[in-house]
Amino acid sequence: MNAVNDPSNPQATRYFSAPDYSSQVINENNNKPDECNIEEAESSLQRSDSLNCEEARAVLGRYEYQTGNIEAALQVFDGIDIAAVTLKIKISLGVIGKLHDTSSNSYAAPPFSINTVALLLESAYLKSKSLQNFGRYKEAAESCKVILDIIESSLPDGLPENLDTDLKLQETLSNAVQLLPYLWQLANLHQEAILAYRRVLLHNWNLNNQTVANIQKEFAIFLLYCGGEEAYPPNLVFQIDALFVPKNNLEEAILLLMILLRKVSLKEIECDPSILDHLSYALSISGGLGFLGQQLEELLPGFIDDNEKLLLLALCYYGQDDDLSALNLLKIIYENENPNCGLALLMASKIYGENSNSTEGVVTAKRAIQVLKDKHDEMVSVGYYFLGVSLSAYSRLAVTDFERVDRQHEALECLETAGRLTRMVDSRILYDLSLENAEQRKLDAAFGYANRLLTLEGGSNLKGWLLLARILSAQKRFGDGESIINAALDQTENWDQGELLRTKAKLQLAQGDVKHAIQTYTRILAVLQVKYKSFGLPKQHLEVGDRRLELEIWNDLATVYISLSQWHDAEACLVKSKAISDYSTSTRHTMGLLYEAKGLHKEALKAYKHALDVDTTHPQSLVSIAVVLRKLGGQSGPVARSFLNEALRVDRMQSSAWYNLGLLLRDEGPMGLREAVDCFEAAGVLKETEPIEPFR
Repeated sequence: MNAVNDPSNPQATRYFSAPDYSSQVINENNNKPDECNIEEAESSLQRSDSLNCEEARAVLGRYEYQTGNIEAALQVFDGIDIAAVTLKIKISLGVIGKLHDTSSNSYAAPPFSINTVALLLESAYLKSKSLQNFGRYKEAAESCKVILDIIESSLPDGLPENLDTDLKLQETLSNAVQLLPYLWQLANLHQEAILAYRRVLLHNWNLNNQTVANIQKEFAIFLLYCGGEEAYPPNLVFQIDALFVPKNNLEEAILLLMILLRKVSLKEIECDPSILDHLSYALSISGGLGFLGQQLEELLPGFIDDNEKLLLLALCYYGQDDDLSALNLLKIIYENENPNCGLALLMASKIYGENSNSTEGVVTAKRAIQVLKDKHDEMVSVGYYFLGVSLSAYSRLAVTDFERVDRQHEALECLETAGRLTRMVDSRILYDLSLENAEQRKLDAAFGYANRLLTLEGGSNLKGWLLLARILSAQKRFGDGESIINAALDQTENWDQGELLRTKAKLQLAQGDVKHAIQTYTRILAVLQVKYKSFGLPKQHLEVGDRRLELEIWNDLATVYISLSQWHDAEACLVKSKAISDYSTSTRHTMGLLYEAKGLHKEALKAYKHALDVDTTHPQSLVSIAVVLRKLGGQSGPVARSFLNEALRVDRMQSSAWYNLGLLLRDEGPMGLREAVDCFEAAGVLKETEPIEPFR
């Protein structure tokens, strides 16, 4: 028996009776180690029967570490030559493994006892902890890796399960496999950390289920949030057919989290709701909301709160554009007078608002504010924001001017309240505040909010630039608007400049610069041409937004050529836009403008009606039909007036509708003059603040 196990050895007794190091408070501000005392203690230990130099230093180093003398412990551990005894440790482990695999005792005695092996490997582990304490993370990881290298090469099948549980070997190994990946992370060596995690999980280290689960969870979290852009997919030497192999970090993290969720369902490990949180995040950013919904439905009762489960399922359906199913799930939460239904009400209000159901959007937003008003200011601000957006949409459905103005005023108040609650640092609220003020023709306030939005976002959002340019155009500051667009173009990639360039062309037209406007439109078409050639795709495979933009550019160009009476060029542009989509309101309306300019009023009327077949609420087509009917004369006055009233119902700010309504009223004789004057005044006021393109 080795002297380390001899109870008569006072140093050995002190070693094995010392409390476990994991429960000790480590003092990092110890005095410098006394080398004379260390050498004296080492010599004393070596004189104790059969303790050799490495064993003596391991015992002394452990004692120094336990008592908080980290620097002294590290100096002792530095004196241990692990490489010199590695072969003996491997031989000893190999023999021990064979002895536990068979009842035969014919094997030669190992060079080291299991206690000595445990002592030496523990010294490597404590050296890693000591190096970690001094910030020498790479050296610490290399020292810790030695333990895994030795055991993995000696016992390919892992430690025997029937080893004496009182021994430190399994405990040291368990600590080392958990420490190694963490040390590589601290050393900022992400690939080494990933390889260490995979090594730990693929080899049999005889760890308990909970320890393995903890490592799997830590690995998944590291893969999800480590911040490294480069992915390191696993390179498996052996792969079973049809076995899923993750292609990147995200897929590997999802696989690990699904394994953990399965273990929880089988009650192999403790219930941990955070696993679902991480899985929800991973699947949401990878487009796997449908699969997440399946996982949620398969959860055992009690894993998470029922309301939370319904809310997560609703989010999954919403993310897949199944708004009806999402609303049905949300109603289960908030229709039962649940006091914790605030989030469900907010989400319902958002969905109603996006589906043009502003009435329900207002109702759910008001109720959400009532539920949340004494709990969460941030959530209340979201409630006021959704209420403001819904009221703004609701105002456009108003039958009377009084109702419309009242709802617009309330919408603005709600948005301002949301802004105050968020200290004006929420870009969504600032955008809608600017937009709502602009639509109500409060242009100075709209300009202030838009300017603040650009400052807040650093000009990173195209919507902010476009809105500010439109506000400036409504103030008839066309040159300033063009300067704003030029500034936006300087910060935008070529592929994303389409809408900006289109607005620039309209600003140039407003300044009478037709030549440069045509050049700007041509530049957009050139960018789109290069884009689809660069991706090697036919035009029909381009993004929907790009196809729509190209169609609108051809229609804009056709309108410009119509104004110049260049019929052939206008027709050529319309051929291009019809090739993209003949079922387009703007294309059919532009065709009507061409016929009308040529004096072909019946053909123009037919084209405008075809435009309404696509969109029955298209204001420009409604106005154009009324204009053509007035030109045709006869008894069409009441019909033309009905089209203008419909156009004003859709958009009360349409100056051309008010102007043409005034013309019709004037044509009716003295009885309609008073109303005609009011219409002309309204048209004049709106024309003075009309943007080059709609704010919304």
